[in-house]
Amino acid sequence: MTDSPPAGPVTEVRVRPARPGEAAALAELAAATFALACPPHTSADAIAAFLRDVLAPANFEVFLADPERLLLVAENDAVTLMGYTMLVFGEPHDADAADAIRIRPTAELSKCYVRAEAHGTGAAGALMAATLDAARERGATGSWLGVNQENDRALRFYGKHGYERVGIKRFLVGERYEDDYVLERAL
Repeated sequence: MTDSPPAGPVTEVRVRPARPGEAAALAELAAATFALACPPHTSADAIAAFLRDVLAPANFEVFLADPERLLLVAENDAVTLMGYTMLVFGEPHDADAADAIRIRPTAELSKCYVRAEAHGTGAAGALMAATLDAARERGATGSWLGVNQENDRALRFYGKHGYERVGIKRFLVGERYEDDYVLERAL
């Protein structure tokens, strides 16, 4: 998720639904990408706790089995997982987000991460396009997400893909609440 030119040769990017047996691979991908979205003051302990408590293989098994969630992965021609997204369908569980969003039915873009080495390869754009298409196919007319207010790279990326700021919410990482913008777009 960057505006810079490709870091290396562009490889073919394929986007597909994650498979039930990929929980461990998704957790490894989450461990490789989650810190990229955290503000600089986020401690290594807080990141480790979030990975352990929210993005562990057992959590991904639950996510993959949940009919109200859809996980998509981007892979390259070497069949390496480059990134993933997770949509959550239905009303937001976060009260601040529920108050802020205007378009319903909605789908939360709960996760959108690409490996650092895949930045600039087109993987993030392909993953976003497929994710928005999947949300439309499931009947959503809007999509929303929360993004840390200090994550300028992600804010540029989401803006480029039609998301606009509609509110704020808090997001717990470790023992510290972070300030997130709530972004939304029509589908």
